[in-house]
Amino acid sequence: MERGEKCLCTKQEDKQAMDMTFFSVDKRLADLSDKAEDRARDAFAAIDAIAEYNQQKVLSAFIRHNVSESHFVPTTGYGYGDRGRDALDEILADIMGAEDALIRHSIVSGTHAITIALFAMLRPGDTLLAATGAPYDTLEQVIGHKTPSAGSLTEYGVGYKQVELTDVGTPDLLGIQDTLRSDDSIRVVHIQRSRGYNTRPSLTIAWIERIIKAVRAVREDVTVFVDNCYGEFVERQEPCQVGADLIAGSLIKNPGGGIAENGGYLCGTKECIEQCAYRMTTPGLGREVGASLGHNRTLYMGLFQSPHVVGEAMKTAVYAASLFELLGYHISPTVDEIRGDIIQTVFLNNAENLIAFCQGMQKGAPVDSFVVPEPWDMPGYTSQVIMAAGAFTMGASIELSADAPLREPYAAYMQGGLNYASGKIGVLLAAQSMLERGYLFN
Repeated sequence: MERGEKCLCTKQEDKQAMDMTFFSVDKRLADLSDKAEDRARDAFAAIDAIAEYNQQKVLSAFIRHNVSESHFVPTTGYGYGDRGRDALDEILADIMGAEDALIRHSIVSGTHAITIALFAMLRPGDTLLAATGAPYDTLEQVIGHKTPSAGSLTEYGVGYKQVELTDVGTPDLLGIQDTLRSDDSIRVVHIQRSRGYNTRPSLTIAWIERIIKAVRAVREDVTVFVDNCYGEFVERQEPCQVGADLIAGSLIKNPGGGIAENGGYLCGTKECIEQCAYRMTTPGLGREVGASLGHNRTLYMGLFQSPHVVGEAMKTAVYAASLFELLGYHISPTVDEIRGDIIQTVFLNNAENLIAFCQGMQKGAPVDSFVVPEPWDMPGYTSQVIMAAGAFTMGASIELSADAPLREPYAAYMQGGLNYASGKIGVLLAAQSMLERGYLFN
C-alpha cells in the first residue's frame, strides 16, 4: 500500500471513531444517516446558493448604510435620536424590499408584531379576511372569533371571515376573490406563510405572489398582510417584493440569527409602517421614541448572521426529511421540494412515537439536554403541546426545536438548528429515542 493511501484510510477510520465517540447511536441508524445525507446533496447545494445570495444582499445593505460602531451605542429614557435604531429600520427595509420598516427589541414576539399590524390597519366595522385558512393557534384570542377575549379585534367591532384551503392544502384563489366581491367591509387580507400546526404546505414566494395578484384583480383598496414568521431568507425574495403591503415576524426566529435575545419587526409601505408605529407606541410619537437600551448590537449582528443560520436550519430540516422518509414515515416537505419556511413536519402516527421523538431531540440540545419534555396545557393552544427546546434564548425557533399538539395526525413540527453539524445529531437522537422504545426497525 502506498503511503498516501494509508493516510487516507487512517483519516476515514478517525472520522468513524469520532462519529461514534461522543454519542451512542445504533449502527443501523448511523448507516442510514449516511444514506440520508447522500440523498440530500442536491438540496444542500441549492440551499447554499440561496444562503450565499441572501448573505450578499445583507452585507451590501450594511455597507450602503455605513454601519459603524457608533450605531451600537445604547440610549435610555425616551430614546430620542437613537441613530442605531433608526438606521437598522432602513437597513431592514432595504433587505426586505420594502419602503419602510420597524425592528424593535420591545416587540415581545411574532404574535405581538402581527397584533400591532392588525390593530394598526383595522377599525371598528372593518373585516379581516384570512385567505389561507385558520391562522396559527395563538392568533385565535387576538382575533376573538371563536372565544370572546378581552381586547380582541372582535371586542373592538372588527369582523372576521376565513377562506378554507382546497382539498390539496393550497389557497383557494377563486374563493378568496368571491369573498372579496361579496363583502365591501374587508380591509385586510391575512396570509400566513408558515403552516403553523397544520398539515398544509407552507407558502412559497410564488404562491404568495399568486394570492396577491388574485386579490388585486378584485380589490385594490385592501391591505395585504403576510405573517412572514419562519420564512425569512428561505428564498431569494421576500413578500414585499411581490406586492405585500405589510409583513411581520419574530427576531427569535430567522432574522435574529440566533443572536437577538428577543424582538420583532414589521416591513411594508410607508403608510402602513406609520400606522404600525402609532399602534406600537402612541399616536403622534410613533417611531420617534423607544430607547434601544444596548440591544442594537445584538440586533445588527443577528440580522447579519441570519442568512447563514437559516441555511443551516434548512439543511437540518432536509436531513430530517431524508432520514425519516428512509425510516418509513411520511414527511412534508419532501427532500427535493421547494420550501417556504424552515419547518419540517414528520408524521409519527401516534402519541407514543411523537413523545419519544421530542424527548430524544431534547437530548441533543446544548442547553437543558437533561430535561424530559412532557405534554402540557400551553397558554394559547387548544390541545396539549409537547415541546423539545433546549435553547440559549428561551423559545428561539431558529435554534433546534420540535413541538406538536397531541392530536391527530400526531405530527412533529421541527425547526431550527444554529449549525447543521449539531442539528444532525439532534435529529439522530430523536430517531435513537424511538428505536430504544421499540418503535423502529420492527
